[in-house]
Amino acid sequence: MNESGPGAAAQARYKQEAAEYAVQFIQSGMTLGLGTGTTAIYATRRISELYRSGKLRDIVAFATSRAVWHEAVKMGIPMLTEDMPQAIDVTIDGADEVDPQFNLIKGGGGALLREKIVAQASRREIIIVDESKLSRQLGTHWPVPVEVLPYGWQSQARYLESLGAEVTLRKTADGCEFCTDQGNIILDSRFGPIADLEGLAQKLASRAGIMEHGLFLNLADEVIVAGPQGVRHLKRGS
Repeated sequence: MNESGPGAAAQARYKQEAAEYAVQFIQSGMTLGLGTGTTAIYATRRISELYRSGKLRDIVAFATSRAVWHEAVKMGIPMLTEDMPQAIDVTIDGADEVDPQFNLIKGGGGALLREKIVAQASRREIIIVDESKLSRQLGTHWPVPVEVLPYGWQSQARYLESLGAEVTLRKTADGCEFCTDQGNIILDSRFGPIADLEGLAQKLASRAGIMEHGLFLNLADEVIVAGPQGVRHLKRGS
């Protein structure tokens, strides 16, 4: 999605507003999950500010990507090792698309496998978005990222096409294959509006060579949305 142009500054402001609203739920002594992406980085920066000022104490964090780990270390946030030796109290992360049931498409930043591991290990998963990420039905605006082994990857592409997807191998800005932190590749799979999320998720999970998919179902506890009318805090079941 193109984020340049007249609306880019407003969108960045909404992302920051959502992120900083979410950080108020973090308390001293917590173990935190730090999300990946352009919205979640605002939360990480705010957490760093509060920690350095002494308003947050005795926190430790776990990163959803190597890029976020390096940024958090530079900001002075104490970090857990990658084996995750303790459970996570709260994770603040972004999403590419959010439906009314709080189901998500994630993985636009390429960290979907680690993000899902962290989400499943978190007692509370808070999703922060600007209102452009809201959707009546997942798949309407975003493809589903599918992380696959490089070995035999074209077989996985054919399998995804058999399920109705238009498949694109993700590449970097300079035209090279995008490589995840695990050394895998991503097939961005455009299904269009997805009527049966659970069914598709099961088909993706059952295929050898598919390491993870970007459908995050029943994992978000809360969604914080920012837009021209301000910030809304949505809770599951409300």
